Amino acid sequence: MNSHGAPHDPYLVGLDLRGRRVVVVGAGTVAQRRLPVLLAAGADVHVVAPEATPAVEATPGIVWHRRAYASGDLLGAWYVLAATNDPAVNAAVVAEAEAARTFCVRADLAREGTAVTPATVATDGLQVGVLASGDHRRSAAVRDAIRAVLTGDEAARPTRKPEGVALVGGGPGDPDLITVRGRALLGLADVVVADRLAPPRLLAELAPHVEVIDAAKVPYGRAMAQQAINQVLIDRAREGKFVVRLKGGDPYVFGRGFEELEALAAEGIPVTVVPGITSSIAAPAAAGIPVTHRGVTHEFVVVSGHVAPGHPDSLVDWDALGRLRGTIVVLMAVERLAVIAEALIAGGRPAQTPAAIVENATTGGQRTVRGTLASIAADAVAANVVPPAVLVVGPTAGFLAAQGS
Repeated sequence: MNSHGAPHDPYLVGLDLRGRRVVVVGAGTVAQRRLPVLLAAGADVHVVAPEATPAVEATPGIVWHRRAYASGDLLGAWYVLAATNDPAVNAAVVAEAEAARTFCVRADLAREGTAVTPATVATDGLQVGVLASGDHRRSAAVRDAIRAVLTGDEAARPTRKPEGVALVGGGPGDPDLITVRGRALLGLADVVVADRLAPPRLLAELAPHVEVIDAAKVPYGRAMAQQAINQVLIDRAREGKFVVRLKGGDPYVFGRGFEELEALAAEGIPVTVVPGITSSIAAPAAAGIPVTHRGVTHEFVVVSGHVAPGHPDSLVDWDALGRLRGTIVVLMAVERLAVIAEALIAGGRPAQTPAAIVENATTGGQRTVRGTLASIAADAVAANVVPPAVLVVGPTAGFLAAQGS
C-alpha cells in the first residue's frame, strides 16, 4: 500500500500532454500497448529500457534511452509509467516520481502507483474512460459495451467466446478501420499474437489480463520465424485459450494467413478468418487516389515488392506489368523503389507516368510524396520516406482531391 492509505475511488481527469515529457520505464508488451495512445496525445515520449520488443523498437516518435533505469531519469517528466518486469525497479520509479510530485502508473501493482489507466474507448471525437476498483475484466467489459452502444454494433458482438484461433485483419492503421467482427473478437481474446503493422491503438484497448505476444516483423531487422508463430498459436489454443492473430491489412494479402490456417487445421484447431481492409486499396484512397476510374483505368494490380525485379526468387512478371495501362500498387517497396521503377520502364511503362508513395496511411503520420515513375525513387529519398508505405503507379496517381495529402 502506498503512503496515501486505504484504496479509494480515483479522480478521473484528462491530461493535456502535448509537447510534455512523459517517461516510460520498460519496453515490453505493456509499453507497447501504451505508447500509441501517448503519442496520439502529442506527448514527448521517452522510453528507458536496455531492451525492447521489436514493435517498441520500431515505434516512430519516441526517444529510446537504451539502458537500465537510473535515479534522475524522471527529471522534467509530467507523467510516468513504471512498466518493467522487475518489481524493485517499478517501486523505485514510483518513489522517485512521488518525490517529484509527478503522477505515476505502476503496471505490475496498480495500487502502489499514484495514477491508474482506465479502459478507454474513443469514437467520433468522444473519449470514455472506465475504472472498476481494480477489476480490469469488468472495466474492459463495460468499455466494450459502451463502444457497442456508441457505434451501433451491439448486434455484431458474439454471444459466447469462440474456440481456437481467429485470424483477424486489423486494417491499414487507423483503429477505427478494423471490421466490427474483428474488433468484437479482439475484445474476447485471452491471447493476442500481433504483427508490427497491426494497429497499435487496438492493443491499448486490451484488458491487462490479455497476453500479448509480439510477432512483429520489423523490416530488415529481427523477426519471429513463421514456424515459431504457428507453434505459439497452436500451443495457446491447446491450452483452451481463445487466440486472436492480429495482422495489419488483410490476413490473406501478403500476410501469410493461409500458412497459419494450414498449420492450425493440421492440428485440428478451429480457425475463424476475419478479412481486413487492405492497405493496397486503403492507402491510395486515403491519399485521394482511386485505384480505378471510369474512362481512365479498368484494372489495378497489387504486387509485392519484397523481392527485387531480376532476383531468382521473384515470381512477378515485371515486363508484363510494364505493358499494363491501369494502376499498379506495390507493397513493401520502399527499399527497392529505384529498381522497381526501372523494371516497369524497361517493360514499356512511360517514364512520365504519374506515381505516388503513401506513408503511414490512415494514421496521424500519413503523408504522400508525388512524382513520376522516373522520379519517384529520388523523390522518396529526398523526403526520407520509410516503411510502411505503398507505391501507386498509373494515371490516377496524378489525381488531386480535396482529401488528398
